Amino acid sequence: MTGNFFELGPWRINPQTQDTQHPVLEPNPGSWNAIFGLLFLDNPIGTGFSIAATPESIPRDQETVAEHLHAAITKFVGLDPVFKSRPVYITGESYAGKYIPAIGSYILKMNALLSDSRRVNLGGVAIGNGLTDPATQVATHAVNAYFSGFINERQKAQLERAQLEAIDLVKKQNWSAATDARNRVLHMLTNMTGLATLYDFTRRAPYETGLVTQFLKSNETKQLLKANATIDWEECSGLVGDMLHPDVMKSVKDKVEYMLTKTRVLLYQGHRDLRDGVVSVEAWVKTMNWGEMSNYLAAERRVWKVDGKLAGYVQKWDKLSQVVILGAGHLVPTDQGLNSQAMIEDWVLQRGLFSPTNIQSEPISTH
Repeated sequence: MTGNFFELGPWRINPQTQDTQHPVLEPNPGSWNAIFGLLFLDNPIGTGFSIAATPESIPRDQETVAEHLHAAITKFVGLDPVFKSRPVYITGESYAGKYIPAIGSYILKMNALLSDSRRVNLGGVAIGNGLTDPATQVATHAVNAYFSGFINERQKAQLERAQLEAIDLVKKQNWSAATDARNRVLHMLTNMTGLATLYDFTRRAPYETGLVTQFLKSNETKQLLKANATIDWEECSGLVGDMLHPDVMKSVKDKVEYMLTKTRVLLYQGHRDLRDGVVSVEAWVKTMNWGEMSNYLAAERRVWKVDGKLAGYVQKWDKLSQVVILGAGHLVPTDQGLNSQAMIEDWVLQRGLFSPTNIQSEPISTH
């Protein structure tokens, strides 16, 4: 719901509202449903307005998350025969860097087993500022902060030691301890930099997502949304977080590798994000076992403009596209609504820099 009412839905809460108890909704010119249908899913079960029958029914791994999402998507598509002919594009940000590869790869594998009438017509997946290969990504924080001018060499060495502890725990498959170690790294980085939020190093205060919480706690809002009035909506479920705590440091890179053999993948990052930003994502992308990786790495990074103004950069080869969005942090559609809208529309419709005929480099022979 944060994505809906604070980022890319048709109506967005005005972050400048003075009355925080009664947030104001405004039409969102950068909504992602300008030319597409848009469906939001509370995920995993137990978050948002979704209901977990018991704590035991809350997912503890990405395989279960994928099963639940597949059930929800197939049921929705089955509501109207018109939906069957439409391609489905699945998008998400942040920890969805794990959810999206999980459901994307699951759909593709299930499609091979199901009849045509029961398959999901997956057109592609998009991940914004995602956590996908945590051990590789946690190793980038010190060098990223150092060369960005936020910490000195002594602090860099201190942070690198903490990062190595998290990575070592991953190698030992001590998953919960590895998650705790990563949290310590992020806590250290926050203290060293003094930043209000690692999600956007230019902000003097964190994103105002608490406005969404106030809006969705309202009984009037729940009634309009036909949501369960007994649910006290919270931005992040502590119970779900506890259940998935051992899952945090587990990689789903292999699921991205599998998807790239069968469908299109878009990875986009706001360049002001120090937590799951450009350096973090590029570090794991280049380690993928993908047949086109050498060609992708050799592909030109193109200047991307929207309405004649610099918006960022695009690197593309075959089924993989990566976009860097300037002037944005972790919540790209919040910071650059119109540019994010242009990005998703051009990528889905394969226009401009995302066109299949847009050649960025001469192919490299892999023989």
